[in-house]
Amino acid sequence: MKNPFKKIFDMTEKETNVTENEVEETVENTPEQPENERVAALEKQLEESRNKYLYLFSDFENFKRHSARERIDLIQTAGRDILTSLLPILDDFDRAVKNGAMSEGTTLIHHKLQNTVKSKGLVAIETKVGDDFNADVHEAVAEIPAATDELKGKIVDILEPGYSLGERIIRFAKVVVGK
Repeated sequence: MKNPFKKIFDMTEKETNVTENEVEETVENTPEQPENERVAALEKQLEESRNKYLYLFSDFENFKRHSARERIDLIQTAGRDILTSLLPILDDFDRAVKNGAMSEGTTLIHHKLQNTVKSKGLVAIETKVGDDFNADVHEAVAEIPAATDELKGKIVDILEPGYSLGERIIRFAKVVVGK
């Protein structure tokens, strides 16, 4: 990864490399100055060096935080892509379970897959028929006339379950809403 602060590091390193000899030369080159003026000049130089150090230190801390955040995002993105590509397989297994078309061996594979994706942080979003429609977690793919007034604005059918990974929703639940 290219270091965006390299230019700053190089610049401040050259500016802040003050040796004892340079400080003594500064003091020796101005013998006509009274002692308190030389002390004030040295204190000013010290304060400038301190400020440059603090600026450099804060930039480095920001760089470390930014790098750590990028690494976490990269890891989560890679996991999210893989888990998102496995969702259609989970959907196929769920449809097979609903239709009773699963053998004992296939059921075991289904449970293994479910446990594996759960261990990686994938969580199914709880959605039930009769729940209120929430645009934050549901995607309405159709509206149909509600059988009763109680089902207006509520979920009538669930076409695909929604899933979240950590705090992010990676797929909204696809639902049919009563109107």
